[in-house]
Parts: sequence; C-alpha cells; structure tokens
Amino acid sequence: MKIRCLIIDDEPLAVNVIKNYLEKIDNYEIVNTFNNAIDGLNFLKNNAVDVIFLDINMPVLDGINFIKSLQNPPLTVITSAYDKFALETYELDVLDYLVKPIELPRFMITLNKISKRLEAVNKAPASVTKDTPFIFIKIDKKKMKKIFLSEILIIESLKDYLKIKTFSGSYIVHYTLKDFTNLLPPDDFIRIHRSYTVAIDKIDALEGNSVEIEGLRYVIGRSYLEEVKQKILDASV
Repeated sequence: MKIRCLIIDDEPLAVNVIKNYLEKIDNYEIVNTFNNAIDGLNFLKNNAVDVIFLDINMPVLDGINFIKSLQNPPLTVITSAYDKFALETYELDVLDYLVKPIELPRFMITLNKISKRLEAVNKAPASVTKDTPFIFIKIDKKKMKKIFLSEILIIESLKDYLKIKTFSGSYIVHYTLKDFTNLLPPDDFIRIHRSYTVAIDKIDALEGNSVEIEGLRYVIGRSYLEEVKQKILDASV
C-alpha cells in the first residue's frame, strides 16, 4: 500500500521540488497539493493522508496554527526557509524539520523516518483484550484518555509536564516524571535520564551512552548508565 502524501506550501517551486522527489519513490503517492492551509484543512475533513509536507509562513493560516487546529494530525514534516521555528514545532510532535532548499539526500532521511514510524504504527496492537494493561491520563480539564502500556514508546519531561509518545500520537499531561514512572511496571519501563523514561522492549539499539527508539537517539544519563545497560541485557532472550 502506498504512503499517501499531502503538500501544503504557497511557493510553487518548493511544491515542485517535493513532488519531483516523491515521484522518484515507488511507494509514495501525492494525493493533493495546496498553496494555503485553509484548503488543506477542508481537504482533510473528508480525506485521510499518511503524511503532510507543510510550510510555515503562509497567508491567513500559518503552518503552526494549522497543526494546532487538527485534532489527530497525520505525520507532519515541516518544510521551511527558516530554522527558527524548529523548537516550537518539535513541541507539536512533528516528525521532521527540513530547511529549504531541500537536498535529495536529506529528504531521503526524512522518508526513512516516515517509513519507520508507519511500520511501528502498523505493528501496534490492532485489538486489545481486557487483560491488556492500560492507564488513564488526563489530557485536558474534562477528558481522560486510555493509553495501553504496550503502545508507549517514551515519556519525556517538559518541566512541570510530560510528553507521552505512543505509536498513535503524543499527549501532554501535568505530572512529574518520577511520579509517572512509579506508576509503570518496572520490568517494562526504565528511567534512562532525568528527562526520559522509556519502554524497554521499544529500544532498537544501545550504543555507548545512548539508546535508539524509532530512529531517534536518547542520551542515557551518567548516573543511570550501568543500571540501564544491565536491565537491557537482562531483558534479552
């Protein structure tokens, strides 16, 4: 099945660059392109896509507010002439940030990230039973969200809040990392840094003082290193 892509950018040249790159790859399909975010929003009301290539500086509705307006945004790759928005978009859980002009080798790295993330989502449990462990988290003043522990990848501290990254999305909750980690099964999760707790079975690689999860590297804190390495070895078959 092809990966469905939507391009939203008010620069025709930038749209053509991404289109030309994607057309070289067999398993990618461009479902539509728009030169403004409003038309993109209207399209998404009735159409599903796997990934959006999104510019930031656009008239009427910019890329950042476009992402914020989506309840369950698809994978999003920012394509911008400026790198100054990188931190803000990271907090919105974008998959990657490409600075124009975009070279093909760098674009291929992004495509690898897209493939890995979608593979992980497809491997996530399609159905669950009453015996599947889960936890409820408060994601706003009125809503509690059920999160199955088997879907959690990493929990990241953001000062007084946490970002819980799962196969299907990310959630911001008001909790300390220490308290939340204590709620999780110690055989399945381990704190690797003052800012990170990870699911042990989601660790793809251990190299030096870092672990790799879904193509991203996370540093292991010096005081956690020995325990983390030992626990990963103990979890090996």
